[in-house]
Amino acid sequence: MLNLHDRITGCLLAGALGDSIGAFFENQTAPHFTIPSHLRVTDDTQLTIATCESIISSSNVDPESVAVRMTDWFRARRISGIGSSTLKSLTELDAGGHWAMVGATGERSAGNGAAMRIAPLAFFLDPTNDADRRTIRDVCRITHRNDEPYLGALAILYAINRCKLERDLIEYLIDQLPDSRIRDRFIEIHSKNLTSDQLASRHAPSGYVVDSVPLSILTAIESDSVLGSIQSLVEFGGDTDTIASMFGHVFGAIHGSDCLPMALVEQIDAYKLVSQTAAELYRVANM
Repeated sequence: MLNLHDRITGCLLAGALGDSIGAFFENQTAPHFTIPSHLRVTDDTQLTIATCESIISSSNVDPESVAVRMTDWFRARRISGIGSSTLKSLTELDAGGHWAMVGATGERSAGNGAAMRIAPLAFFLDPTNDADRRTIRDVCRITHRNDEPYLGALAILYAINRCKLERDLIEYLIDQLPDSRIRDRFIEIHSKNLTSDQLASRHAPSGYVVDSVPLSILTAIESDSVLGSIQSLVEFGGDTDTIASMFGHVFGAIHGSDCLPMALVEQIDAYKLVSQTAAELYRVANM
């Protein structure tokens, strides 16, 4: 079995790889896949690292601390490609809003902004524990006060904590998640035995968490190649950076850093920051 250091490093670096490749193709129609000459991370990785920095400084998962660290990044203009719900929340936090009240609500607030940054919590919290689930929900509500984004984030954590990527993971998620559109999508995958290609054809990938999280997890289950899977997700279209990043978080956490094409990973603009953050996060998790 992989040690914790390998899992944390694989999670953060694979997520950054998916983000930096996927960002080049976001919302393109029928893109021709090539590796971009410049690999630049976006808000998916930037807010994940901000979350890690909060955990490192607090030695635990504290929603208020996460909100403060995210606001620091926002004020320093270190975040690129921010989605509308997250932008609303960070703008209000910057103006003095309370972290528990600024998150977006309503039908149009079911985006990916919570699930895309949630992965580091998998190494500190148990999503099957009631108290830990409340903390997870609070971290999500900083940007999204909506059940679907929270349940999408919870699905990511369940997948990482299960420590294996096999088809029965879909059944496990159906058993664990409450009645919701996210759960309905996993039921559809299971009942029709859908592949990721078929799922993307039935439900076009988008910034909607119900479309993106099940596709990222199903792709991780099927994957035997990080780059091959990122290429498939890019070719599906839509919110390619976030979906590829969430895929990377899950796949990298299960398979570790040895699964990655390190010569390419080292070309990511934030490679050193992500690597150093992974090392510090491991130190805190191992305390």
